[in-house]
Amino acid sequence: MSRVLVLNGPNLGRLGTREPDVYGATTFEGLAALCRDAGRRLGLEADVRQTDDEAELIRWVHEAADERLPVVLNPAAFTHYSYALRDALAQRTAPLVEVHISNPAAREEFRHTSVVAGVATGTIAGFGTFSYVLALQAVVELLAEEAGGRG
Repeated sequence: MSRVLVLNGPNLGRLGTREPDVYGATTFEGLAALCRDAGRRLGLEADVRQTDDEAELIRWVHEAADERLPVVLNPAAFTHYSYALRDALAQRTAPLVEVHISNPAAREEFRHTSVVAGVATGTIAGFGTFSYVLALQAVVELLAEEAGGRG
């Protein structure tokens, strides 16, 4: 079973109470369970984490790069301005799928720019928490492509 880090940035620990009209009623614990269950069905071990600390998130990204682990990442507010996170992600050694619960392009203008997107394999946004399931499915396909390309 392949391991994937599902990393979440600031304020995502407040899911369920934070702007439910934008982010829905699912709690972070519910999101983590969704990711672990979807991961199991897809043959992945989803290690789901959340932090409000940019330095901790960067350490997790370094861990993923060092261990050649794929990453599903919701950088939250760091999406729009964290060049430190972007530089860490540029060192990736496995697929990286940027994910968002809402559609940033349909929201405030400052949310339209992602400094992460340029170093990600791809971005999935706007499907609520199902965005994570789609991202995990993408990871499986990307890993299969890589494995097929080596043979």
